[in-house]
Amino acid sequence: MKLLKFAAIVLTLFALATLFMSSSVIFDLFGIREMEGNYVLFIVVTNFVTGFLYLFGAYGLFNGKVWTTRLLAITTVMLVVGFLGLLFHINSGGVYEAQTVKAMIFRISITGAFTVLAWYLISKKKNKL
Repeated sequence: MKLLKFAAIVLTLFALATLFMSSSVIFDLFGIREMEGNYVLFIVVTNFVTGFLYLFGAYGLFNGKVWTTRLLAITTVMLVVGFLGLLFHINSGGVYEAQTVKAMIFRISITGAFTVLAWYLISKKKNKL
């Protein structure tokens, strides 16, 4: 259970960083929008929404809630759909930053890892009981 609590803390930090960065771009706070260059707004909004879902997921991890796996899986799917939209945007000639593609792959991977962790440490064990 210590691993769950540690994972919840890491996910909370990831959520807060996500919310800070995405809200800074959306609401043009601290001059971050200019530093982002050719950002893709629907990706930033997707990340903003997933930041809140990460907070709920962190709560679920911390408390060992069975619904956490489903929530994180939905979040992963949202990111994959956003990434597919990004690829369509790129193939349509839209402007973007190469770091956005890398960041989305990283974000999908991290969210998928948290989903598997929640399934293994919460859902799978609860089903055995």
